[in-house]
Amino acid sequence: MKAVIQRVTKASVIVDGKIISSIKNGLLILLGITNDDNITDIEWLSKKIINLRIFNDNNAIMNKSIIDIDGNIIVVSQFTLMASTKKGNRPSYIKAAKPDIAIPLYEQFISQLEKELGKKVGTGIFGADMKIEILNDGPVTILIDSLKRE
Repeated sequence: MKAVIQRVTKASVIVDGKIISSIKNGLLILLGITNDDNITDIEWLSKKIINLRIFNDNNAIMNKSIIDIDGNIIVVSQFTLMASTKKGNRPSYIKAAKPDIAIPLYEQFISQLEKELGKKVGTGIFGADMKIEILNDGPVTILIDSLKRE
């Protein structure tokens, strides 16, 4: 699994002109899933994200987690994170999991985050044409890969 984590002051997901998820102060997570991902990746990645100290404390030092600030999260499936650009100029998405594998893992990831965060997590709609509006705070954008554990 790959996750692009963006610290935001606000974010929303729009499908067919309707806002389906919206948050203030928190994280927008773009999640890419491969065929090899499993519950171990979900548990490791969700724990890592929940405990990332990327929010400012009173001294403007990134020292607080999403839990510390009582922030919110939106997770959006993003198969293009698995793109390979090694050959040619047209990205290959062969590493991206097909929906029959990706959807259950995406849903498990959301459930795990909700369990660890202690509240509902906003989502996109898997496979939909989504418009994402964000106000990236910092900007702070971090890429985490569960395969590399970094």
